[in-house]
Formats: sequence, C-alpha cells, structure tokens
Amino acid sequence: MTRPAKLDLGDYLPYLVNRVGSIIAEQFGAEALAEHGLSIAMWRVMAVLAANGSQRQIDLAELTSIESSTLSRLVTRLVRMRLVTRSRSTRSNREVAVKLSPKGSALVARLIPIAQDYEAIASAGLSREELAVLKDCLRRIYGNMKSRLGAAR
Repeated sequence: MTRPAKLDLGDYLPYLVNRVGSIIAEQFGAEALAEHGLSIAMWRVMAVLAANGSQRQIDLAELTSIESSTLSRLVTRLVRMRLVTRSRSTRSNREVAVKLSPKGSALVARLIPIAQDYEAIASAGLSREELAVLKDCLRRIYGNMKSRLGAAR
C-alpha cells in the first residue's frame, strides 16, 4: 500500500514566496497606500512609471505582471485620480502611452522611501550579499517560469 504524497507548505518555495509577498503587500497597502486610495497594483504601475518614464499600456502590463484588461481599468482609475495621464503613443495611434502626472510624481516621491523602509524591515538580518543573491535567485525563478509558459504555447 502506497502512502499518500505529502507536501510541507512551510518548506515549499511557491508558498514561501507568496507568503512573504502577501504580508509585505498587506502591511504596505494598509499602512502607506490606503490613505491615498491606492491598491498594491496601482502602486506597481506608478512605481514602474517613476522608474521608467512613459510606457505603452502593453509594456506596463508586462513590467507590472498585471493582466491587460485589469491594467486598463487600473489606469482609468489612476487617470480619474489625476495621478497618471493617458495619450496616444507616438509610435502608433492604436497604442496608448501612460505617464505619471505631476501629482502622481509627487505622491510616488513620498511613497518610495516608505517602500524602501518596508524592504529594509523585511530583509533585516540579511547581509547585502545575501539580499543580492536572493533577488537574483527570485529573478531567475521568475525567468524559469516565464520560459516555461512560452515553451508551453
């Protein structure tokens, strides 16, 4: 008789990654974003725009890991809040470019140090080198999964 397979969630990488991401997002969202009416997804959009400048909506979807139709709704809300602007891309009339408004830039500038504090709290006890290795490993794991998805199509 075979024993049923067991999985120790406490030692299962996808669970650990999700657990860490969830608690940081929950605390940062409640303590820093909620007072501004922002969700974590909206924050990701704004942070990407702050780091990379104006982006086509399709590129924003890739950079933020937000599904296109969800991203479109988020951008609409951010436009209504006057945190971003949306215009036709210079490359094509069919493409939409999104960029931070001055109000959005000012808000991101206030939130970035808070986000960095959360990262510092979360990574307390790790050396600079350990943190760099952890980030590199997570990027490679993400790349592995993206490659798998592409190979399956």
